[in-house]
Amino acid sequence: MKKLLLYLAAGLMLCCTVRDVAAQGSTEYSSGIKIPVSPDGTKYIRFITWHQVWVRYNENNSGSIRNNELQNNTFDVGLRRSRFLTYSQISPRFLILLHFGINNQNAVSGGLNPALDGKKPQLFIHDAWTEYKLFDNYLSVGAGLHYWNGISRSTNASTLNFMAIDAPIFNWATIDAADQFARMLGVYAKGKIGKLDYRMAVNDPFVTNTAQAIAPATNYNPRNNKKVFQGYYNYQFLEQESNLLPFMVGTYLGTKRVFNIGAGFLHNQDGMWRAEQRGLVQDTVQSNISLFGVDAFLDLPMNQEAGTALTAYAVYYNYDFGRNNVRNIGIMNPATSGGALRGNAFPTIGTGDILYGQAGYLLPKNLISEKARLQPYTAFSYGNLDGLRDSSGDKVPVKVLDIGANLLLEGHHSKLTLNWRNRPDFTNPNDIKYRPEITLQAMIYL
Repeated sequence: MKKLLLYLAAGLMLCCTVRDVAAQGSTEYSSGIKIPVSPDGTKYIRFITWHQVWVRYNENNSGSIRNNELQNNTFDVGLRRSRFLTYSQISPRFLILLHFGINNQNAVSGGLNPALDGKKPQLFIHDAWTEYKLFDNYLSVGAGLHYWNGISRSTNASTLNFMAIDAPIFNWATIDAADQFARMLGVYAKGKIGKLDYRMAVNDPFVTNTAQAIAPATNYNPRNNKKVFQGYYNYQFLEQESNLLPFMVGTYLGTKRVFNIGAGFLHNQDGMWRAEQRGLVQDTVQSNISLFGVDAFLDLPMNQEAGTALTAYAVYYNYDFGRNNVRNIGIMNPATSGGALRGNAFPTIGTGDILYGQAGYLLPKNLISEKARLQPYTAFSYGNLDGLRDSSGDKVPVKVLDIGANLLLEGHHSKLTLNWRNRPDFTNPNDIKYRPEITLQAMIYL
């Protein structure tokens, strides 16, 4: 009992004295809620918790209905994320992690009965895995419900330190379809060979499309029993990034010099199906999910004395979900009915090519106050999806522009983000309208 009390006391002292600010840009947070369970600190348990609250004005897509009333615009408050994560090592060779929480709750959706109301959202496990280090930093293997993903850096993104207000969503290509909120059950291997950082996984796809919907446009195959293979490989030219956990940093706020180039993939044989009419007979045709990404990430301090820093990220995706697959998504959709393109939904994921880029600049210290920092940014995506065509048969691109700024009160640990989005309304593909969204995010994590 005395030893346990001593370890707890040491942990509290460690939380208050050790400065570990590489990823978060805070001089106050130190090493967080990290409690050693051995005198030298090599055995420990760490806890992380965070909330991201959105206050939002949204000009709805044409014909959007909220609670049986046609609404052209909405003003709402929602919980984008509310999470708790803990991990521990009883030895440098063993790691266990648990991560749970909720996402995307507003007053009309995201609840226990999402088709009916937004109340009492279901708390669910995001990650639960165990890991064993086999060969120094070269090779570790693990298994469970995990986030060691393929395709791109942003497919492995941490939600704690985005530069833009959020991920573009198409980075999680099978989200909540073949996976569970960008996670799958399986085994993975990860490590570093020189400056090459790698992660690979073999997973089981979750059952999806349980209604067995089938049409000429490809949909997820509810009879899919094939494994999902994925991997992501990135060469880290400058400082090396930690791969203790899979979550990749969005912006280091000038605390690291990073330049990486990466590439990744995801493949699932017979992961999709479609109906094909052959004379009087309708056949069921299965097709593969084959996804590829290549990206580059830059994070550089520009002026050490002023504390300025540049962050930039660019990625190209080539997605093949089968013929004419298109998936519409609206985050925390403020409308309850009006079709698949109600509220703030737009064609987000599908067969075709997607380009995405973002850039931001951390402005000098003392511009606002002694501690508060300002980081303006912009992000743009261009989707060229095969299944999006006008009445003439020509492809209609999906273009989304975000402009915003982070007010960093204590690095990423306490920040406000104001974001303006110009979003396409695809209600009529022959006449695309652009709708504004204005979102204020308040985020705190400990």
